[in-house]
Amino acid sequence: MPRRREVPKRKWLPDPKYRNVLLTRFMNVVMLDGKKAIAEKIVYGALEIIEKEGMDPIEVFTKGLENVKPNFEVKSRRVGGATYQVPVEVREERRIALALRWIVLYSAKRSGPGNTMKEKMAAELKDAYHRRGQSVKKREDTHKMAEANKAFAHYRW
Repeated sequence: MPRRREVPKRKWLPDPKYRNVLLTRFMNVVMLDGKKAIAEKIVYGALEIIEKEGMDPIEVFTKGLENVKPNFEVKSRRVGGATYQVPVEVREERRIALALRWIVLYSAKRSGPGNTMKEKMAAELKDAYHRRGQSVKKREDTHKMAEANKAFAHYRW
């Protein structure tokens, strides 16, 4: 957090194929070591798999993202000598970032012999669209944690 001035928000360019800004951000999360072309192949390949199954890929992506976005999370707060998990509301920008990160993480963790990253990502996006899968479970666990620690909400800062 800089002391002198506000950091300007980055403007995202829409992706070339679907003209969607969120898809560009998703590719940037998938990207490793600056290999954007590989990230594009993975994301577009996953969307093509979804399209072959007769679903609208952009709708599946955006609805799946909505289903994964967390509303609340817990943050650690030290009071006296104790550390409390204080539930806080999540800003919209962070909600999107967490959802994208979780989808990529749990896509990569999916198991199955011979599954490519494209297939895993397509499966995770479809699961998120249908409100199931590991990324949606992560959201539910985050909400449960915030609900369980509601008693410490007065420590919010």
